[in-house]
Amino acid sequence: MLLAQQPPTLDPVAPWLFYLFAGVAVLGALGVVLSQQIVRMAVFLLFTLGSVAMLYFFLAAEFLAAIQLIVYVGGTLILIIFGVMLTSKNPFIRLTVPLGQRIAGWAIGGLLALLMIFLGVVELAGGFAPTSPGGRVEHYGVAELGQNLLGKYALPFELAGVLLLVVMIGAAYIAKGRHADLAKGEETP
Repeated sequence: MLLAQQPPTLDPVAPWLFYLFAGVAVLGALGVVLSQQIVRMAVFLLFTLGSVAMLYFFLAAEFLAAIQLIVYVGGTLILIIFGVMLTSKNPFIRLTVPLGQRIAGWAIGGLLALLMIFLGVVELAGGFAPTSPGGRVEHYGVAELGQNLLGKYALPFELAGVLLLVVMIGAAYIAKGRHADLAKGEETP
């Protein structure tokens, strides 16, 4: 009799958990944008990236969720925090953004938010779902993703890796130049 029972599932609360993590992601993103201390920005970014990983889990995209946790939360965010802590004399310094850059950022963010809302409405209307000839939505597994990544999308995948390498080298160069400028400023009275 006990063997015939189904294991408990999250199906009754899954929509509520999805909305909870979506809300945490949005609030964390707003915290990143509105905060003026870089360490607090990194903590808000941690909440945002972790919540996005949970959203991927709820959407049955386990591979993307794992990559989100490993690469972004586990790697990039920690690199940002250590970079700030090691290169800055005061990691809790307040950042000030000029008004023109702030207005441009809000305008671009608003346009992207409107685009996302539009795409969400179109998706709810059934406009983007790729269907097979039988009318069912197609799902691709990790094996197909790996074959595509190492097959027809190998070049863009490698170009993204080279781009990340160039960004890291540029950041190290800028940090080194800044460190040298600070050292020169300290030596002269």
